[in-house]
Amino acid sequence: MSHDAFHPDLHPHLPLRHVAAGDLDAGTAQTPGMRRLAAVSAAVGSEGLWMGQTHVGPQMQSGDHHHGEAETAIYVVSGHPEFVFLDEQTGEEVRLRPEPGDYVFVPPWTPHREENNHPDVEAVVVIARNTQEAIVVNLPSLRG
Repeated sequence: MSHDAFHPDLHPHLPLRHVAAGDLDAGTAQTPGMRRLAAVSAAVGSEGLWMGQTHVGPQMQSGDHHHGEAETAIYVVSGHPEFVFLDEQTGEEVRLRPEPGDYVFVPPWTPHREENNHPDVEAVVVIARNTQEAIVVNLPSLRG
């Protein structure tokens, strides 16, 4: 099947939606120690995608959590976030230290937390999930 064939009667479409930076929605699932803001969600008509921002202040860390069945893609906008999870084989904490412009993939059900150990600079990332809601399951520890 060709993806370049388009006929308006066969492919009805909805208008594009512009979500301005000042219109991001803080009324989404949250984890202590960080702030999530929704941009693309059911509120703008999405049926299978969630996208937004996460902010972690200087010398702060989020609580441990996972995102259920959702896959999460992260793009580092600014700052120096660290992503912490447990190595399944050793039980030791592993730290990813991406730089601005880097990406991180978080598989479904993987407990993790975000940290910002910089003394002055907020860490800002853009996150996208293959669900239309921000699934967040807060945990007492990385071990669940």
